[in-house]
Amino acid sequence: MKKISIILMIVAVWVFTGCEKFLDRPSLTTMNDQNYWTSENNLRLFANGFYSNYFVGYNSTWGVDYTPLRGYYFADDYTQAGKQISFEIQAPESRAVNSEADGYWLTTYAGPSWNFAWVRKSNLFIARIESIKGKLTPEVYNHWSAVGRFFRAYEYCRLVSVFGNVPYFDTEIKDTDLKTLYKDRDDRTMIMDKVYDDFNYAFDNLRLSDLSSQYLNKYIAASFISRFMLFEGTWQKYQLNNTAKAKQYLDLCVKAADFVKASGKYTFTSDFRSLFGSDDLSGNKEVILYRVYDAAIGVTHHIASYSNTTESQPQGPNLSLAKAFVCYDGKPYKLSGVANATTLDIKNMIATRDPRFEATFWDAPKKESGTLLYADKFIDRVGPTYYGKTYPAMYGSNTNTNDAPVIRFAEVMLNWIEAKAELATMGGTAVTQADIDASINAIRKRPLDAIATGKGIKQTASLSLASLPDDPDRDSDVSSLLWEIRRERRMEFVFEHTRLMDLKRWKKINKMDGSANPDIMVGLWINVPTELPEWIATSKVNKLQVKKDDGTIVTYNGSNAVQMVGYYVPENISNRDAFTDRVYLAPVGNTQINQYKEKGYTLTQTPGW
Repeated sequence: MKKISIILMIVAVWVFTGCEKFLDRPSLTTMNDQNYWTSENNLRLFANGFYSNYFVGYNSTWGVDYTPLRGYYFADDYTQAGKQISFEIQAPESRAVNSEADGYWLTTYAGPSWNFAWVRKSNLFIARIESIKGKLTPEVYNHWSAVGRFFRAYEYCRLVSVFGNVPYFDTEIKDTDLKTLYKDRDDRTMIMDKVYDDFNYAFDNLRLSDLSSQYLNKYIAASFISRFMLFEGTWQKYQLNNTAKAKQYLDLCVKAADFVKASGKYTFTSDFRSLFGSDDLSGNKEVILYRVYDAAIGVTHHIASYSNTTESQPQGPNLSLAKAFVCYDGKPYKLSGVANATTLDIKNMIATRDPRFEATFWDAPKKESGTLLYADKFIDRVGPTYYGKTYPAMYGSNTNTNDAPVIRFAEVMLNWIEAKAELATMGGTAVTQADIDASINAIRKRPLDAIATGKGIKQTASLSLASLPDDPDRDSDVSSLLWEIRRERRMEFVFEHTRLMDLKRWKKINKMDGSANPDIMVGLWINVPTELPEWIATSKVNKLQVKKDDGTIVTYNGSNAVQMVGYYVPENISNRDAFTDRVYLAPVGNTQINQYKEKGYTLTQTPGW
């Protein structure tokens, strides 16, 4: 079933694809449109064409769009040598992409470019299902209509997260209908209400299972619904001050996550590392949807290679991220009673922190990382042991075969507990200890693998509502409960899809300013002569720097090796360009605005741009 599933997922990518100048349309000449829509099997084949776009996993071969590690490295968690990656400083000349097949990933927005090809694809699918409704049983019709509406809603969630207001289309548009083709941007909240309706329809009508658990079904859809409704609910609260809409979307987040939770199908029985490095996730009870990789059918990726401790990681985890990890007594390091909790070198943090720290990072400084803290999360425990040797295909180049978790139960439960906590601030039911136990504490009780136990790693103590930590580093406008929930996400999702999007929905993008947050400009504490003696060399004179606790920067001059102990300062580091709140949303291209003008229509630019 594994090989069959992945083949079916990629078969229909080419079906009905094509483009036009402004609103890309699947071609009706590749297949006979009158003859194709004849069976449920053909509906399934067409729907499988959505999978590689939305359920990306580790992408394929050298692809980086929407991939962990190689795609999601723009946030306050990651730092590089030289100047930090900056937000846009002006509107681009062009932002449009002309077909489904073109890459359209915007790294600094973690979402798509100005492209409506996939909206068109889902609308075509919905329309064709409607055209043969009389030939389908009500159950078949409802299920596949729900599939189409789910993917349409998914795409609009992406587009809205990047641009805010965008044109909303829920039908096929004819070439001659210029008024609709060149319509201006619709209001974000109106669009998200349409998304809300689509998600509710999908939730009510999708099958519990379709052929196998790895085809889109109600559990998978509900998991994604929890993600997107948490995003929009908190955006409405913090960005738009719209309490009514915040409640509406967060209620759906809780409803969807409750369904997944109550099913009893998913649980935390896997160690953390096995979620990402396993060659077969089919038996993992925490993984709701995964992408299969198999060299025998030519479906491979390269994400494990960039976790193998040899390949470079220019954007490395920084001190700010490391400090966010709680100690194993469940407390922030400044409040912890664990011995040496405030000693912030890699070896000590491995020993004193939540087990996810050890499972995420290599246990010694690695020059291959831009900050010396190397993430080996997306490979199994064996892969890094080939350092200095020839890597087998599964650990090198673009021939990796470890399966990719697409969505996990941990995310659903963290979406759930955050939504409940946010609703409580708006008059909803208070979060209970049972809620915390079912989410954060269940995650903390994951089993440890043999490598971790061999290092003496300890499980993290449970979080208690009766004695929530009052972290001295907590933002004053965030409650202790929400702060700890946000911390849990930060520990759980390193190099995954969440951090930049979390900062945006919480209205915390200022955390990416190095002048206001100096911990994002350095790595962990290092004793260079002891831990990286090869760097005490002529080639590092006037380049190697460390930062002392008092903020003093010490530069290696060739004769002061003993002083090279402190927080590592990446070479030639400088802050990213100054930015304002306009960077929460992306501008559209000047070309697209001018093209509208040429036709006598107006495309409004994103506010601030």
